[in-house]
Amino acid sequence: MEKAGEATTVCTDKNEGAIIGGMPLFISKNISLGDHEIELQAIRAQGAGGQNVNKVASAIHLRFDIPHSSLPKEVKQRLLNSHDSRITDEGVMVIKAQSFRTQERNKDDALKRLRSAIQRCLKPPKKRIPTKPSKASRRRRLENKKQRSQKKSLRGKVDY
Repeated sequence: MEKAGEATTVCTDKNEGAIIGGMPLFISKNISLGDHEIELQAIRAQGAGGQNVNKVASAIHLRFDIPHSSLPKEVKQRLLNSHDSRITDEGVMVIKAQSFRTQERNKDDALKRLRSAIQRCLKPPKKRIPTKPSKASRRRRLENKKQRSQKKSLRGKVDY
């Protein structure tokens, strides 16, 4: 029997499978993502790791389809416009988590990274207010230009 909130694993291969089930992911007090919007897949981790890494699918691939999600329109647009290398041309964010030895901790890590990426896009970016250089700084700049010009003009040929 399965406990509430616990993810179940449906294996298509002996060592790899899609993780189905779980709780909604809360982004803020107004926004949450249903478990049907996030696709989690268990894969084998890459790199060194000893005997265990070759037998156990402990890494997690998280796929989140931004355009078809339930996020507000502005947040979707900001997320798609952010120059995140994890977002594909189709607008799917792919997060690979393989830092930990257990599948559960990698799943939590992937979900935390998704949550933080979305939370960064919740508030609109600040408008840039262009500033003008002060009168004194313009005067100093012109003074420096005059000195540099004079120094360089003295480097020329000397006429006797």
